[in-house]
Amino acid sequence: MKPIAVRQAVLADLDEVAVVFDLYRQFQGKAPDLPACRAFLHERFNHGESVVFLAAREGKAVGMAQLYPSYSSTALARVFILNDLFVSAAGRRAGIASALLAAVEEYAWSFGACRISLNVAQSNGPAQNLYGARGWVQDREFFMFHRFPAKS
Repeated sequence: MKPIAVRQAVLADLDEVAVVFDLYRQFQGKAPDLPACRAFLHERFNHGESVVFLAAREGKAVGMAQLYPSYSSTALARVFILNDLFVSAAGRRAGIASALLAAVEEYAWSFGACRISLNVAQSNGPAQNLYGARGWVQDREFFMFHRFPAKS
């Protein structure tokens, strides 16, 4: 099996990360828009609003994960939201998602985070299995609700 390298992305990686991020959004049913993806990520980098991890195999980007920092008022501690995790079709079933999760977990724990939270589609059984195998647990206490702006 070819070795996988996972590292925290920096601004110099923007173009490479944007390509994988655009593929992720397409996987989520969105239209391709590489310029918008690049601009979105550039803003996150510029303002320190997220932490991005890049997975590569043989020097080619094959996956990414994006964490958003937050806090828990009740725990009085830092938390991270794992908002985006994606592995390209060519890289699946090779341990890349697990390697990305390991990097995310190591990063969060190094900052004293009390938890990392994520949402996963109910239809995404393989991802749910991976999370469970890595020790993630489904929330049994809280329901998630959303509020969207009214359509004009």
